[in-house]
Amino acid sequence: MEPTQQAMARLTAAGVHGIALTWVDNAGITRVKTVPTGRLGEAVRRGVGMSPVFDVYLVDDSMTTSPHIGGPAGDLRLVPDLDRLTVLAAQPGWAWAPADRYEQSRAAYPACQRQFARRQADRALAEHGIELRMGFETEWILTREDQPAGTGPAYGMARLVEVSAYLDELMAALTAQGLEVFQIHPEYTPGQFEVSVAPADPVAAADLAVLVRETVRAVSTRHGLAASFAPVLDPDGVGSGRHLHLSLWQGGKNVCRDGDGPFGMTGLCEAFLAGVLAELPALLALGAPTPASYLRLKPSHWAGAFRCWGLENREAALRFITGAPDDQGAANAEIKCFDGAANPYLVAGGVIAAGLAGIAAGRTLPPPVSGDPAASAGDVPDRLPTSLPVALDHFERSDVLRRALGEELHAAIMAVRQGEVMLFAAATPDEIAAATRDRY
Repeated sequence: MEPTQQAMARLTAAGVHGIALTWVDNAGITRVKTVPTGRLGEAVRRGVGMSPVFDVYLVDDSMTTSPHIGGPAGDLRLVPDLDRLTVLAAQPGWAWAPADRYEQSRAAYPACQRQFARRQADRALAEHGIELRMGFETEWILTREDQPAGTGPAYGMARLVEVSAYLDELMAALTAQGLEVFQIHPEYTPGQFEVSVAPADPVAAADLAVLVRETVRAVSTRHGLAASFAPVLDPDGVGSGRHLHLSLWQGGKNVCRDGDGPFGMTGLCEAFLAGVLAELPALLALGAPTPASYLRLKPSHWAGAFRCWGLENREAALRFITGAPDDQGAANAEIKCFDGAANPYLVAGGVIAAGLAGIAAGRTLPPPVSGDPAASAGDVPDRLPTSLPVALDHFERSDVLRRALGEELHAAIMAVRQGEVMLFAAATPDEIAAATRDRY
Protein backbone atom coordinates (compact mmCIF):
# COMPACT_ATOMS: atom_id res chain seq x y z
CA MET A 1 0.00 0.00 0.00
CA GLU A 2 1.45 3.39 -1.00
CA PRO A 3 2.05 6.09 1.68
CA THR A 4 -1.04 8.15 0.77
CA GLN A 5 -3.31 5.10 0.94
CA GLN A 6 -1.75 4.09 4.26
CA ALA A 7 -2.38 7.60 5.61
CA MET A 8 -6.00 7.57 4.45
CA ALA A 9 -6.58 4.16 6.01
CA ARG A 10 -5.07 5.35 9.30
CA LEU A 11 -7.24 8.47 9.31
CA THR A 12 -10.40 6.52 8.49
CA ALA A 13 -9.68 4.07 11.30
CA ALA A 14 -9.26 7.03 13.68
CA GLY A 15 -12.65 8.45 12.68
CA VAL A 16 -11.15 11.42 10.84
CA HIS A 17 -13.43 13.01 8.27
CA GLY A 18 -11.53 16.18 7.37
CA ILE A 19 -7.95 17.37 7.12
CA ALA A 20 -6.88 20.96 7.78
CA LEU A 21 -4.07 22.04 5.47
CA THR A 22 -2.35 25.12 6.89
CA TRP A 23 0.23 27.70 5.99
CA VAL A 24 1.16 30.93 7.79
CA ASP A 25 0.97 34.24 5.96
CA ASN A 26 3.29 37.23 6.23
CA ALA A 27 1.01 38.86 8.82
CA GLY A 28 1.45 35.83 11.09
CA ILE A 29 -2.06 34.43 10.56
CA THR A 30 -2.45 30.69 10.09
CA ARG A 31 -4.63 30.22 7.00
CA VAL A 32 -6.36 26.97 6.09
CA LYS A 33 -8.04 24.92 3.39
CA THR A 34 -9.68 21.63 4.33
CA VAL A 35 -10.33 18.45 2.39
CA PRO A 36 -12.35 15.35 3.25
CA THR A 37 -10.25 12.33 4.13
CA GLY A 38 -11.21 10.66 0.86
CA ARG A 39 -9.69 13.55 -1.08
CA LEU A 40 -6.26 13.38 0.56
CA GLY A 41 -4.77 11.47 -2.36
CA GLU A 42 -5.98 14.11 -4.81
CA ALA A 43 -4.55 16.86 -2.57
CA VAL A 44 -1.16 15.16 -2.56
CA ARG A 45 -1.17 14.57 -6.33
CA ARG A 46 -2.59 17.88 -7.53
CA GLY A 47 -2.56 20.19 -4.55
CA VAL A 48 -5.41 22.38 -3.31
CA GLY A 49 -5.98 25.80 -4.84
CA MET A 50 -5.34 28.99 -2.91
CA SER A 51 -4.75 32.52 -4.15
CA PRO A 52 -1.29 34.09 -3.82
CA VAL A 53 -2.98 37.32 -2.71
CA PHE A 54 -2.99 36.01 0.87
CA ASP A 55 0.72 36.83 0.95
CA VAL A 56 -0.27 40.50 1.07
CA TYR A 57 -3.14 40.22 3.57
CA LEU A 58 -2.86 42.35 6.69
CA VAL A 59 -3.80 41.33 10.22
CA ASP A 60 -7.35 42.69 9.77
CA ASP A 61 -7.88 40.72 6.51
CA SER A 62 -7.55 43.82 4.36
CA MET A 63 -5.24 43.54 1.36
CA THR A 64 -2.25 45.48 0.16
CA THR A 65 -0.10 44.77 -2.88
CA SER A 66 3.58 44.33 -3.75
CA PRO A 67 5.64 44.54 -6.95
CA HIS A 68 5.40 40.77 -7.50
CA ILE A 69 2.29 39.64 -5.59
CA GLY A 70 -1.19 41.15 -5.32
CA GLY A 71 -4.57 41.31 -6.96
CA PRO A 72 -7.25 38.69 -7.65
CA ALA A 73 -5.55 36.80 -10.48
CA GLY A 74 -3.47 33.63 -10.14
CA ASP A 75 -3.60 30.42 -8.19
CA LEU A 76 -1.22 28.27 -6.18
CA ARG A 77 -1.33 24.66 -5.05
CA LEU A 78 -1.21 23.70 -1.39
CA VAL A 79 0.49 20.31 -1.08
CA PRO A 80 0.24 18.61 2.33
CA ASP A 81 3.35 17.16 3.97
CA LEU A 82 2.31 13.62 4.85
CA ASP A 83 5.29 13.23 7.16
CA ARG A 84 3.66 15.79 9.46
CA LEU A 85 0.08 14.50 9.15
CA THR A 86 -1.42 14.45 12.66
CA VAL A 87 -4.76 13.33 14.07
CA LEU A 88 -5.99 16.23 16.22
CA ALA A 89 -6.71 15.03 19.73
CA ALA A 90 -8.77 18.08 20.75
CA GLN A 91 -10.77 18.29 17.51
CA PRO A 92 -12.58 14.99 17.03
CA GLY A 93 -13.01 14.06 13.39
CA TRP A 94 -10.11 16.23 12.21
CA ALA A 95 -6.48 15.84 11.23
CA TRP A 96 -3.88 18.44 10.31
CA ALA A 97 -0.95 18.76 7.95
CA PRO A 98 1.23 21.75 7.07
CA ALA A 99 1.39 22.53 3.37
CA ASP A 100 4.06 23.68 0.98
CA ARG A 101 2.93 26.02 -1.78
CA TYR A 102 3.77 25.52 -5.44
CA GLU A 103 3.00 27.15 -8.75
CA GLN A 104 0.39 25.49 -10.96
CA SER A 105 3.31 23.97 -12.89
CA ARG A 106 4.58 22.42 -9.62
CA ALA A 107 7.59 24.73 -9.72
CA ALA A 108 8.57 25.98 -6.27
CA TYR A 109 6.65 29.12 -5.31
CA PRO A 110 9.35 31.67 -4.44
CA ALA A 111 7.27 33.32 -1.69
CA CYS A 112 6.49 30.08 0.20
CA GLN A 113 7.64 30.74 3.76
CA ARG A 114 7.94 27.04 4.64
CA GLN A 115 10.19 26.36 1.67
CA PHE A 116 12.26 29.42 2.63
CA ALA A 117 12.95 27.87 6.04
CA ARG A 118 13.85 24.57 4.38
CA ARG A 119 16.24 26.26 1.94
CA GLN A 120 18.13 27.94 4.78
CA ALA A 121 18.36 24.71 6.79
CA ASP A 122 19.67 22.94 3.69
CA ARG A 123 22.23 25.74 3.19
CA ALA A 124 23.56 25.28 6.72
CA LEU A 125 24.05 21.57 6.11
CA ALA A 126 25.55 21.95 2.65
CA GLU A 127 27.94 24.80 3.49
CA HIS A 128 29.08 23.82 6.99
CA GLY A 129 27.67 20.41 7.83
CA ILE A 130 25.48 22.10 10.45
CA GLU A 131 22.18 20.62 11.55
CA LEU A 132 20.11 23.02 13.60
CA ARG A 133 17.74 22.06 16.36
CA MET A 134 15.11 24.63 17.20
CA GLY A 135 12.20 24.98 19.54
CA PHE A 136 9.62 27.73 19.98
CA GLU A 137 8.14 28.50 23.38
CA THR A 138 4.42 29.23 23.22
CA GLU A 139 2.96 31.82 25.60
CA TRP A 140 -0.69 32.78 25.78
CA ILE A 141 -3.17 34.56 28.01
CA LEU A 142 -6.29 32.65 28.94
CA THR A 143 -9.54 34.50 29.48
CA ARG A 144 -13.17 33.74 30.23
CA GLU A 145 -15.62 36.50 29.25
CA ASP A 146 -12.67 38.88 28.86
CA GLN A 147 -11.39 38.25 32.37
CA PRO A 148 -8.15 36.36 33.08
CA ALA A 149 -8.64 32.67 33.83
CA GLY A 150 -6.10 31.84 36.49
CA THR A 151 -5.42 34.86 38.65
CA GLY A 152 -3.12 33.36 41.25
CA PRO A 153 0.42 34.64 41.77
CA ALA A 154 2.91 34.72 38.89
CA TYR A 155 4.40 31.26 38.38
CA GLY A 156 2.26 30.21 41.34
CA MET A 157 0.85 26.81 42.20
CA ALA A 158 -2.44 28.50 43.04
CA ARG A 159 -2.88 29.50 39.41
CA LEU A 160 -2.13 25.99 38.21
CA VAL A 161 -4.72 24.58 40.63
CA GLU A 162 -7.35 27.00 39.28
CA VAL A 163 -7.09 25.52 35.78
CA SER A 164 -5.53 22.12 36.45
CA ALA A 165 -8.19 20.18 34.52
CA TYR A 166 -7.62 22.42 31.51
CA LEU A 167 -3.84 22.00 31.61
CA ASP A 168 -4.21 18.25 32.11
CA GLU A 169 -6.31 17.98 28.95
CA LEU A 170 -3.84 20.16 27.07
CA MET A 171 -0.89 17.98 28.06
CA ALA A 172 -2.84 14.85 27.15
CA ALA A 173 -3.78 16.27 23.73
CA LEU A 174 -0.21 17.32 22.91
CA THR A 175 1.12 13.93 23.98
CA ALA A 176 -1.53 12.07 21.96
CA GLN A 177 -0.37 14.04 18.90
CA GLY A 178 3.17 12.76 19.35
CA LEU A 179 4.71 15.86 20.92
CA GLU A 180 7.14 15.60 23.81
CA VAL A 181 6.19 18.27 26.35
CA PHE A 182 9.20 19.64 28.23
CA GLN A 183 7.37 22.16 30.46
CA ILE A 184 3.97 23.71 30.96
CA HIS A 185 3.47 26.30 33.68
CA PRO A 186 1.90 29.62 34.73
CA GLU A 187 3.74 32.74 33.59
CA TYR A 188 3.90 36.30 34.92
CA THR A 189 0.72 38.08 33.84
CA PRO A 190 -2.68 36.94 35.22
CA GLY A 191 -4.06 34.22 32.98
CA GLN A 192 -0.72 33.72 31.25
CA PHE A 193 0.77 30.27 30.59
CA GLU A 194 3.66 28.78 28.65
CA VAL A 195 4.40 25.42 27.06
CA SER A 196 7.62 24.21 25.50
CA VAL A 197 8.14 21.02 23.52
CA ALA A 198 11.18 19.05 22.39
CA PRO A 199 13.36 20.66 19.71
CA ALA A 200 13.32 19.55 16.10
CA ASP A 201 14.83 20.52 12.78
CA PRO A 202 13.95 24.11 11.76
CA VAL A 203 10.99 23.31 9.49
CA ALA A 204 9.56 20.77 11.91
CA ALA A 205 10.02 23.23 14.79
CA ALA A 206 7.96 25.83 12.93
CA ASP A 207 5.36 23.17 12.12
CA LEU A 208 5.18 22.27 15.80
CA ALA A 209 4.74 25.94 16.73
CA VAL A 210 1.61 25.96 14.55
CA LEU A 211 0.36 22.64 15.92
CA VAL A 212 0.94 23.61 19.56
CA ARG A 213 -0.90 26.90 19.12
CA GLU A 214 -3.92 25.32 17.45
CA THR A 215 -4.03 22.60 20.10
CA VAL A 216 -4.02 25.23 22.85
CA ARG A 217 -6.79 27.06 21.00
CA ALA A 218 -8.89 23.91 20.60
CA VAL A 219 -8.55 22.78 24.21
CA SER A 220 -9.32 26.31 25.42
CA THR A 221 -12.48 26.41 23.32
CA ARG A 222 -13.60 23.05 24.72
CA HIS A 223 -13.33 24.55 28.21
CA GLY A 224 -15.24 27.71 27.34
CA LEU A 225 -12.04 29.76 27.42
CA ALA A 226 -10.27 32.00 24.93
CA ALA A 227 -6.52 31.91 24.32
CA SER A 228 -4.74 35.00 23.03
CA PHE A 229 -1.28 34.67 21.49
CA ALA A 230 -0.96 38.38 20.67
CA PRO A 231 2.08 40.34 21.82
CA VAL A 232 -0.02 42.30 24.33
CA LEU A 233 -3.50 42.37 25.78
CA ASP A 234 -2.74 45.29 28.08
CA PRO A 235 -0.21 47.76 26.65
CA ASP A 236 0.80 48.74 30.18
CA GLY A 237 1.38 45.16 31.29
CA VAL A 238 3.70 42.30 30.42
CA GLY A 239 3.13 40.76 27.00
CA SER A 240 3.51 37.29 25.54
CA GLY A 241 6.56 36.24 23.56
CA ARG A 242 7.40 33.29 21.38
CA HIS A 243 11.07 32.83 22.18
CA LEU A 244 13.21 30.74 19.86
CA HIS A 245 15.76 28.27 21.23
CA LEU A 246 18.43 26.90 18.92
CA SER A 247 21.53 24.74 18.98
CA LEU A 248 24.02 23.78 16.26
CA TRP A 249 25.11 20.20 15.64
CA GLN A 250 27.93 18.87 13.52
CA GLY A 251 28.64 15.17 13.15
CA GLY A 252 26.27 14.37 16.01
CA LYS A 253 28.02 16.79 18.39
CA ASN A 254 26.54 19.94 19.89
CA VAL A 255 28.96 22.72 18.88
CA CYS A 256 27.44 25.14 21.40
CA ARG A 257 29.69 23.50 24.00
CA ASP A 258 33.16 22.04 24.58
CA GLY A 259 34.89 24.81 22.63
CA ASP A 260 37.41 27.53 23.39
CA GLY A 261 35.02 30.46 22.96
CA PRO A 262 32.83 32.30 25.45
CA PHE A 263 31.28 29.95 28.03
CA GLY A 264 32.47 26.92 26.06
CA MET A 265 31.14 27.89 22.61
CA THR A 266 33.06 26.63 19.61
CA GLY A 267 34.21 29.20 17.08
CA LEU A 268 31.45 28.05 14.73
CA CYS A 269 28.78 28.63 17.36
CA GLU A 270 30.18 32.03 18.33
CA ALA A 271 30.31 33.22 14.71
CA PHE A 272 26.75 32.03 14.09
CA LEU A 273 25.37 33.77 17.19
CA ALA A 274 27.37 36.90 16.41
CA GLY A 275 25.76 36.95 12.98
CA VAL A 276 22.32 36.70 14.57
CA LEU A 277 23.15 39.50 17.01
CA ALA A 278 24.38 41.70 14.17
CA GLU A 279 21.14 41.22 12.20
CA LEU A 280 18.73 41.43 15.14
CA PRO A 281 17.44 44.93 14.30
CA ALA A 282 16.48 43.69 10.81
CA LEU A 283 15.26 40.32 12.09
CA LEU A 284 12.72 42.16 14.26
CA ALA A 285 10.76 42.84 11.05
CA LEU A 286 10.25 39.06 10.92
CA GLY A 287 10.10 38.16 14.62
CA ALA A 288 8.33 41.26 16.02
CA PRO A 289 6.26 42.04 12.94
CA THR A 290 3.39 44.25 14.09
CA PRO A 291 3.05 47.62 15.84
CA ALA A 292 1.69 45.64 18.79
CA SER A 293 5.08 43.92 19.12
CA TYR A 294 6.71 47.17 20.19
CA LEU A 295 4.21 47.61 23.02
CA ARG A 296 5.69 44.40 24.44
CA LEU A 297 9.37 45.08 23.69
CA LYS A 298 10.09 47.19 26.76
CA PRO A 299 13.15 47.33 29.03
CA SER A 300 13.06 45.57 32.40
CA HIS A 301 10.23 43.27 31.24
CA TRP A 302 12.35 40.22 30.25
CA ALA A 303 11.41 40.94 26.65
CA GLY A 304 14.96 41.31 25.30
CA ALA A 305 14.73 44.99 24.39
CA PHE A 306 18.49 45.57 24.13
CA ARG A 307 20.83 44.42 21.38
CA CYS A 308 23.13 42.40 23.59
CA TRP A 309 23.80 38.87 24.77
CA GLY A 310 24.58 37.30 28.10
CA LEU A 311 24.88 34.08 30.04
CA GLU A 312 21.47 33.16 31.43
CA ASN A 313 20.48 36.84 31.18
CA ARG A 314 16.75 37.11 30.63
CA GLU A 315 16.96 40.83 29.84
CA ALA A 316 19.35 40.27 26.93
CA ALA A 317 17.87 39.79 23.46
CA LEU A 318 20.19 36.79 23.01
CA ARG A 319 20.49 34.55 26.04
CA PHE A 320 23.11 31.81 26.14
CA ILE A 321 22.47 28.68 28.21
CA THR A 322 25.30 26.23 28.99
CA GLY A 323 23.15 23.57 30.66
CA ALA A 324 24.38 20.74 32.84
CA PRO A 325 27.86 19.38 31.99
CA ASP A 326 26.52 15.86 31.54
CA ASP A 327 23.68 16.90 29.20
CA GLN A 328 25.03 17.06 25.64
CA GLY A 329 21.85 18.62 24.27
CA ALA A 330 21.37 21.32 26.90
CA ALA A 331 23.70 24.03 25.59
CA ASN A 332 21.69 26.39 23.41
CA ALA A 333 20.83 30.00 22.69
CA GLU A 334 17.49 31.72 23.18
CA ILE A 335 16.27 34.72 21.20
CA LYS A 336 13.86 36.57 23.47
CA CYS A 337 12.72 39.55 21.38
CA PHE A 338 10.34 37.61 19.09
CA ASP A 339 6.61 37.19 19.71
CA GLY A 340 3.55 35.25 18.66
CA ALA A 341 2.58 37.57 15.80
CA ALA A 342 5.53 36.23 13.82
CA ASN A 343 5.44 33.61 11.09
CA PRO A 344 7.64 30.87 12.61
CA TYR A 345 8.93 29.74 9.21
CA LEU A 346 10.19 33.25 8.44
CA VAL A 347 11.79 33.44 11.88
CA ALA A 348 13.55 30.09 11.52
CA GLY A 349 14.83 30.83 8.03
CA GLY A 350 15.83 34.41 8.83
CA VAL A 351 17.81 33.41 11.91
CA ILE A 352 19.69 30.74 9.97
CA ALA A 353 20.52 33.19 7.18
CA ALA A 354 21.86 35.69 9.73
CA GLY A 355 23.91 33.02 11.49
CA LEU A 356 25.42 31.76 8.23
CA ALA A 357 26.39 35.34 7.35
CA GLY A 358 28.15 35.55 10.71
CA ILE A 359 30.13 32.40 9.93
CA ALA A 360 31.04 33.68 6.47
CA ALA A 361 32.29 36.96 7.97
CA GLY A 362 34.15 35.28 10.84
CA ARG A 363 32.26 37.38 13.38
CA THR A 364 32.92 37.27 17.12
CA LEU A 365 30.63 38.26 19.95
CA PRO A 366 31.08 41.47 21.94
CA PRO A 367 31.52 41.16 25.72
CA PRO A 368 28.49 39.62 27.42
CA VAL A 369 26.12 41.72 29.49
CA SER A 370 25.23 40.73 33.04
CA GLY A 371 22.10 42.04 34.72
CA ASP A 372 19.50 44.48 33.44
CA PRO A 373 21.04 46.73 30.75
CA ALA A 374 18.52 49.47 31.60
CA ALA A 375 19.89 49.62 35.14
CA SER A 376 23.56 49.49 34.15
CA ALA A 377 25.87 52.07 35.69
CA GLY A 378 28.28 51.71 32.77
CA ASP A 379 27.85 51.70 29.03
CA VAL A 380 24.30 50.72 28.10
CA PRO A 381 23.94 48.52 25.02
CA ASP A 382 21.97 49.81 22.06
CA ARG A 383 18.23 49.46 22.22
CA LEU A 384 16.66 47.32 19.56
CA PRO A 385 14.20 49.21 17.32
CA THR A 386 11.39 50.72 19.36
CA SER A 387 8.91 50.81 16.49
CA LEU A 388 8.06 48.79 13.40
CA PRO A 389 9.12 51.57 10.97
CA VAL A 390 12.62 51.58 12.49
CA ALA A 391 12.87 47.77 12.25
CA LEU A 392 11.64 47.98 8.65
CA ASP A 393 14.40 50.42 7.79
CA HIS A 394 16.97 47.90 9.03
CA PHE A 395 15.16 45.10 7.18
CA GLU A 396 15.12 47.00 3.91
CA ARG A 397 18.87 47.69 4.18
CA SER A 398 19.80 44.10 5.13
CA ASP A 399 21.46 42.45 2.15
CA VAL A 400 21.69 39.25 4.19
CA LEU A 401 17.92 38.90 4.54
CA ARG A 402 17.09 40.24 1.09
CA ARG A 403 19.33 37.66 -0.61
CA ALA A 404 18.08 34.82 1.56
CA LEU A 405 14.38 35.63 1.16
CA GLY A 406 14.48 36.46 -2.54
CA GLU A 407 12.85 39.50 -4.10
CA GLU A 408 9.29 38.12 -4.21
CA LEU A 409 9.09 37.16 -0.55
CA HIS A 410 11.11 40.14 0.66
CA ALA A 411 8.86 42.59 -1.21
CA ALA A 412 5.67 40.93 0.06
CA ILE A 413 6.89 41.14 3.66
CA MET A 414 7.80 44.81 3.18
CA ALA A 415 4.36 45.54 1.74
CA VAL A 416 2.54 43.84 4.62
CA ARG A 417 4.65 45.56 7.28
CA GLN A 418 4.20 48.96 5.63
CA GLY A 419 0.48 48.26 5.33
CA GLU A 420 0.18 47.55 9.05
CA VAL A 421 2.20 50.65 9.92
CA MET A 422 -0.38 52.67 7.97
CA LEU A 423 -3.29 50.66 9.38
CA PHE A 424 -2.37 51.58 12.96
CA ALA A 425 -0.76 54.99 12.31
CA ALA A 426 -3.47 56.90 14.16
CA ALA A 427 -4.32 54.20 16.72
CA THR A 428 -3.61 54.48 20.43
CA PRO A 429 -1.77 51.64 22.22
CA ASP A 430 -5.09 50.44 23.66
CA GLU A 431 -6.64 50.41 20.20
CA ILE A 432 -3.69 48.48 18.74
CA ALA A 433 -3.89 45.91 21.52
CA ALA A 434 -7.65 45.51 21.10
CA ALA A 435 -7.40 45.14 17.32
CA THR A 436 -4.77 42.38 17.48
CA ARG A 437 -5.57 40.48 20.68
CA ASP A 438 -7.63 37.72 19.01
CA ARG A 439 -6.08 37.64 15.53
CA TYR A 440 -3.20 35.23 15.95
